[in-house]
Amino acid sequence: MARGRVSLQELVRRRTRAGLVARSAERELFRGNFDTAPEDGRHRFLFHVHGTAGVGKTRLVKEFEHLAREQGALTAYVNETSGSVPEALESVCRQFALRGHRLKDLERMLATHRERRHEAETAALAALDPAPDGAPSTGGMALARAGLAGLGLVPGVAPFTAVLDPAQLAHGADRLRSVLAARFRSHEDVRLVLDPASVLTPVLTDELNAVASDVPWIVLLLDTYERTGPFLDAWLHDLLTTDRYGALPDTVVVVTAGQHPADPARWGTFADFMTSLPLQPFTEAEARGLLAERGVTAEPVVAEALRLTGGLPVLLSTIAGTRPAGPEDVTDPSATAVERFLKWEQDPGRRFAALAGALPRLLDADVFAVAADCDRDRAEELYAWVETLPFADRLGGRIRYHDIVRAPMLRLQRGRSPRGWADGHGRLAQAFRRWREQTESGRDTGTLWLDETWCELRLGELYHRLCAAGPTAVSDTLRDLVEACDQGEALAARWVRVLEDAGRDAGAPGVSAWGDRLSAALASGGTRAVLDTLLDWAGHTPLPVPGRLPVRRGGDEPSTTPGGGVPAGPPDFPGDPVGADPMLWDLDLAGAPADVDWMSQEQARLTTPADVALPAPLLARIHRDRALAHAARGDHTSAVTELSGALALTPDDARTLALRGEYLRALGLHAEAVADLEQATALDPADAYAWASLGATRLTLGHPEGARTALDHALALRPDYTWALVRRARVARELGDPEGRLAALDRAVAAEPDSAWAHCERGDALRAADRDREALAAYDRALALDPGYASAYASRGVAHHRLGHLDEALADLDRALELNPSYAWARERRDAVVQHRDG
Repeated sequence: MARGRVSLQELVRRRTRAGLVARSAERELFRGNFDTAPEDGRHRFLFHVHGTAGVGKTRLVKEFEHLAREQGALTAYVNETSGSVPEALESVCRQFALRGHRLKDLERMLATHRERRHEAETAALAALDPAPDGAPSTGGMALARAGLAGLGLVPGVAPFTAVLDPAQLAHGADRLRSVLAARFRSHEDVRLVLDPASVLTPVLTDELNAVASDVPWIVLLLDTYERTGPFLDAWLHDLLTTDRYGALPDTVVVVTAGQHPADPARWGTFADFMTSLPLQPFTEAEARGLLAERGVTAEPVVAEALRLTGGLPVLLSTIAGTRPAGPEDVTDPSATAVERFLKWEQDPGRRFAALAGALPRLLDADVFAVAADCDRDRAEELYAWVETLPFADRLGGRIRYHDIVRAPMLRLQRGRSPRGWADGHGRLAQAFRRWREQTESGRDTGTLWLDETWCELRLGELYHRLCAAGPTAVSDTLRDLVEACDQGEALAARWVRVLEDAGRDAGAPGVSAWGDRLSAALASGGTRAVLDTLLDWAGHTPLPVPGRLPVRRGGDEPSTTPGGGVPAGPPDFPGDPVGADPMLWDLDLAGAPADVDWMSQEQARLTTPADVALPAPLLARIHRDRALAHAARGDHTSAVTELSGALALTPDDARTLALRGEYLRALGLHAEAVADLEQATALDPADAYAWASLGATRLTLGHPEGARTALDHALALRPDYTWALVRRARVARELGDPEGRLAALDRAVAAEPDSAWAHCERGDALRAADRDREALAAYDRALALDPGYASAYASRGVAHHRLGHLDEALADLDRALELNPSYAWARERRDAVVQHRDG
């Protein structure tokens, strides 16, 4: 190619921009803003573009970005692919880096935020159900996020807080604040978890001030604001109008674009620095200008185009692209856009490519090559041409057909060749599956749900399987949805949306029914309502809570016998198993009348799409997640009921039996617990959780030898199982083996150095061995890890008393009673100290 010739990419950009000639007023207003100094009263720092779908908002925002770059501005474009303030900032960092301006401090802080967020979720799990069984399960992490929601940290999991008792959640939140304060190295780390915007945004402003010395303008463009505004709008308002995050350079300009006007309650008093740009369909003059720019000037043709399009830019551009010769060539583009376009395109490869490009929801060169089903060189040539189409909107490095044109393209292909439709989607599903599996290679599956690339590939795979009417596509999507609910409302919404999109695009009423009902449930009641809806639709409405199971109340059980004992630490459960599913048995769990909810169950069956049967393991999983939520608030009666419903579906699920056995132990139903736990260990002898719970139950029943056997099984399977080690120490205490007790606790604190419970139990063992000064050090460590640990204060108070430190003893015992006013053992110990002091 001769030097000086315009590149293909530049031609693409020019043709893409050609349809914007009619927005000259908006373009000139935005461009002219760069000609006024920031201190000039006419300068605007915020532009808000708004209007209905198809009116050209995204195209205008991208044009604004182009105009800004012409003025030397550094720009970043954010849309609905970002789901939070930290994700939006990550997008800004990536785009600035591509343009040679890395925000290194912000990048580092975002990486730290991701690490601390994971640590916080683990800490939340410990605070709500404080004895994690190794890596927390997804159900457990849902409860952790519920704890974080109690701190206002995690948007989108508020529905789980409806399951948790408010007082319990508030207590867990207070405890979590204390745990985080002790766990993290600085107050900033705690804030980075509890309020990430308050830490990240000042770093952003510092970075922008540094960049401002190198570029004349910085422009941030926030598109699809109807979706991003709920989490960005309040943050943006504080960033632009308050000093909360520090001073921004005055060369920053922000563009927002969405379907709705700016919130007058938030922005109404700031009209002097912002401009609202409502977009309407083109006026007749603007529409004629666009058509003329494309060479369509014959009056009968123009008149027909104006009548049919209503002035919507994307439809006008589509008609203009067909070069109609007469009014008979102009038909409704929203209904026959494809036929009109293909009529004038003689290249059969391009005709096929235009249609194939509509199949995926988003296109890049790789996806297009699969959709077009041709060799790589030809695919790249065709993709470059597709990028020039007037309805191909650019989204970063990808493109998306405008919905007004894509919809009829999909209908055309569906109706013309049902087999070709299925084959095309089948190819795409296989490609997305292959790419997804490549991202999974060598990785821990527990981290995949946090990986945006993996989520996009999995959603693409499911979308095309649903469109191809794959036999298990719906059930696989719903199974994923249950997992997504554990990750929070934002991710669950993406799985619900894939059902809505596929149902609409494939003309599949059954899939649409799932999407519509689940979307309504998510909007009204969040993830909990989604799970309830799945159960209702399957005719498996959550069971009524029984009223005849005794619930153990009160504080912690003593770790030693009266006279030398202190309460155990909070963890009273062997961890958080992944399983959960049970059947009704002979404990009066079925005490409610049989017809309590038959009407709602029958209605659910009638409204369930007949061609989809939810698999029993999926329904059991939902019951299990509900059980975990009930257990998190201490309602083990309801948890057992849910697990019984799960076991009715999957009666031989060993992990669910183990979980129900553990909750029965918590209810004081030890004989019934042993039956479940022995069955669980018989079904799965490699389940350390079941063995550990069985050991604890046998010990409570007064069988220390049997308890030792079960706990030794658990520890043979998992030598660093902290909960089992602490229980094994208690067995050694009962068997009169102080050396064995202390040895087990030494292993426990070595296995989990950050376990306040293990350090407190070790302090008890040291105190029982008359090693009170060493016991004080163990209690100090426990309280450094968990400043809200009442048992550790009481225990340390007793150790101080034994050493003659009466003032310190009273201070610790008073603190224990302040944290837990009903703590009878601590009150008895305090009375003993007072009696000793007063003679």
